[in-house]
Amino acid sequence: MPDISLTMLAVLCLAALAAGWIDAVVGGGGLLLLPALLLGLPANTPAAYALGTNKAVAIVGTTGAAVTYARKAPVDVRTAVRIGLAALAGSSGGAFLAAGMSTEVLKPVIMVVLLGVGAFVILRPAFGTAPAPGPVTRRRILAAIGLAGLGIGFYDGLIGPGTGTFLVLALTAVLHLDLVTASATAKIVNCCTNAGALATFAWQGTVLWQLAALMAVFNLAGGTLGAHTALKKGSGFVRVVLLTVVFALVANLAYEQWLA
Repeated sequence: MPDISLTMLAVLCLAALAAGWIDAVVGGGGLLLLPALLLGLPANTPAAYALGTNKAVAIVGTTGAAVTYARKAPVDVRTAVRIGLAALAGSSGGAFLAAGMSTEVLKPVIMVVLLGVGAFVILRPAFGTAPAPGPVTRRRILAAIGLAGLGIGFYDGLIGPGTGTFLVLALTAVLHLDLVTASATAKIVNCCTNAGALATFAWQGTVLWQLAALMAVFNLAGGTLGAHTALKKGSGFVRVVLLTVVFALVANLAYEQWLA
């Protein structure tokens, strides 16, 4: 356990709780959890330890949310696992390339994409409010494996912030799911991307396991509560949270790009 004051430890646990809730509803919990770790750990701690500990905490809350959703939401677990395995491969590839690629070039592109996504959701009030009628075709499943699995999985390994949000949007658009079912499916996929990243960080020895175990308890509680909230409130509520997280992600990336 690093040398952290009790006050800061309490702040980190509360951040883990809130991040678990946000991540379960619509993804993007890392927007809160990772900065909290970067600020809360001692100043001389390498950033890799914040990244590794973040994944160890997040995977617990994501798993709790996935289990809660799977029990109560109409999730096609088989499709979700297939997309998740592709995401695992994609995140591994992204992680290997991350060290040699400048993310500063990609961040402005991601911001433009997110602003476009936000505008689309605002201008299309019916987006994700109800699933499309009829079965999902094989072509759409393959497209989801390619985009939400390999593509977004690669992004998670390369950069990371907002992966859950991108998954929700992609699954809603490609598989024509409602936002609640898309969030449920995204949690299963996100478990796979987190597992791949965590395995890499653990192998590198950059996980603070004692701190992660404590924060994971709160993240699990937040994730389970968030899944129950999304199931109870429905797609309209998830849509509002989605827009909030999208614009928060844009602001966070802009700050990192030009002000930090």
